[in-house]
Formats: sequence, C-alpha cells, structure tokens
Amino acid sequence: MIDLRSDTVTQPSQEMRRAMAAADVGDDVFGEDPTVNALEQRAATLLGKDAGLFVVSGTMGNLVSMLAHLGRGFELIAGAGTHVVDGEAGGHAVVVGASARAIRVGPDGTIDPAAIDRAFRDPSDVHEPVTGLVVLENTHNLTMGQPLTPSYTAEVAAIAHLRGVPLHVDGARLFNAAVALGVPARDLCDPADSVTFCLSKSLACPVGSVVVGTREFIATARRARKLVGGGMRQAGILAAAGLVALQPGPGGMIARLADDHANARRLAQGLAGLPGVIELEPHRVRTNFVIFGLAGRESRGASVTSRAAFLAGLATRGIQMIEYPNGLVRAVTHYGVSEVDIDTVLTAAREVLSELRPRSVMSAAATS
Repeated sequence: MIDLRSDTVTQPSQEMRRAMAAADVGDDVFGEDPTVNALEQRAATLLGKDAGLFVVSGTMGNLVSMLAHLGRGFELIAGAGTHVVDGEAGGHAVVVGASARAIRVGPDGTIDPAAIDRAFRDPSDVHEPVTGLVVLENTHNLTMGQPLTPSYTAEVAAIAHLRGVPLHVDGARLFNAAVALGVPARDLCDPADSVTFCLSKSLACPVGSVVVGTREFIATARRARKLVGGGMRQAGILAAAGLVALQPGPGGMIARLADDHANARRLAQGLAGLPGVIELEPHRVRTNFVIFGLAGRESRGASVTSRAAFLAGLATRGIQMIEYPNGLVRAVTHYGVSEVDIDTVLTAAREVLSELRPRSVMSAAATS
C-alpha cells in the first residue's frame, strides 16, 4: 500500500521505537517526566521561545492556545477554511466560547493584511464581540501547503500587536515551511506570541504536538490542557519519539522534509501531463501537498472523469489518495514514500484514467 492520504499515516522510525522503549519517564502532570521536559525545552529552544507544552494533537495545541489567549465572548480572526475554523469540530465556539471572523485567503496562503486590520471589532460597541486573537496557518493546507514567509508573519504580527492582540501560528507543518523557504524555523516564530507544531504529521512521530510561547503563556496553556483532559502521566514514552524527530542532521526528521517536497513536485509534474487531470500547476507545489482536479469535477458541471471512480481505481492498485473540498483530490508525500513509489503512483494513475476516459466519453456522448 502506498498511502498518500495524509502525512499522519507515517510509521515511526526504528530509532524512534528504540527511544520509546528505553524512555526515562515520570508523572508529567507533576512535571516529573524527564523526557517530556527535555522535549518541551528542545522545542522551545529550536523555535526561540521561553517554554513548551507537550499535547496529544495539533487540535489540542490550538485549543489550549485559544483558551489561554481568549475570554468567553471574544472573537478570533483567521483565514476562511483554516483548520481552527473548519477542521476542529468548532472547538473555538464549543469549548473556548469564542466566535471566529473568517477572511478570504489568497492563492499564496496569505490573508490581505489590510483585511485583517479591517476585521478588528470596535471594542466600544457593546453589540460586537471583542477581537482577542489573530491566527495564521503555516503551511496553509487549502492552498496546496503554501509556506508563509517570516516577513509576512511579522507584518501580521505588527497589526495584531498595534491593536493589543496576540498572534498565534497554527504551525502543524511549520518545519515544512522552514525547509521550503530555506530559513530557520525560529524565523517563522519570532513575531508570534504562541506557536503549535505537530510531531505526528511530516515529522513521523506516532503521537503529539508541542505548543511554545512565553513562560506565562505556557503556564496558562498547561492549566487549559488539564481542563480539556490532556494531562498525561508517563508521557515520556511518546515524547521520546519527538526528541528523535527534532534532533539535527540525518538522524532527525527535519532536513529530510526536502525529500518529501521533491517527491511532491515529481508527483505533480507527472500528474499534470496525464489526460483528464486539470487544475494542477506543478510550480505551486512548495511543500508536501499536491491538490488537483479531474476533468468535469463536480463544480464544473457534467462529469467526464469521476473522482470517486478515480480514487477507487487507485485503491484497487494499492494506492490511496483522499477527496478534498470543491471536488478536488489531495495527495501528501511523507516519510516512507520514495521516489520509486511516486513513479508507481503515476503509472497507476495513467492506467486508471485510461480505463475511465472511454467509458466517460461514451456516457457524455449519449447524453448530448
């Protein structure tokens, strides 16, 4: 099976498994797990912040950050379609008690800074919620994993800070952005008041994310983690994999992200040349996401190539991709997917499209 549904399907490396088996552990709620403490400090140092907090997921990382930053009845500003708005079961409203003001995102993954500035509520108007947080997503999923630059992040942070509001970066794939841009990850975090990143996505760990920020912020986020049931005990068994992932050099998982990006570009270039694949611009593949449409996708009217049939055809050949909003298909490269695997996927995609097209063309002719 070549599974391109997400980078969450990665399997831990053998070094991670050995580290997990041998991890020195304690009760993390008491602050006594040395491996968790080491991971939190490593993450904070790597990203240029004071302290870190190990959480079970990126969703929990964003949730405890919002709980730490926002009061009930406040509002956050974020891009339309971003994970905190659309992908976390409404946690900002259900748990935090905050509304979200969603702004259109451009094809490069950015929100117009002027639009962010205009989105702030009038704090003197009792009819409006109080703006309490700005959230950016880096990389930005729906725009094919676009990385947000340090200069853009700093520009948004300046707007937020001028208004007396913090900036939170949902950096689920922050290290993909850093590798794609060729900058240290801390440069993407410097302007932000809090950042969360996932260990369990492209860094290939089995579980976990880390939130970083000031010591005061992390203390508040730690209380929020307890509130939502995220207090773990001998969590060093999980944190040990994170320490392996964040180590420098070939033993870690950061530098090798460039391989995932190269494989994504190879996949995009190959798919773009196949009949029936449309709306795929390979030059836009910056990280490990490939998002594309098929001819006649749902939003374009009459179906010539069925997305469901395409995915089913791949699945019979041991390849998995996933449906994406607006009738699109998503493929994500990751640890465990090789250049040879990409070539296998392209061969299979060519076969499936070849099988589907005659059937689809005849169907279209019959209804014309």
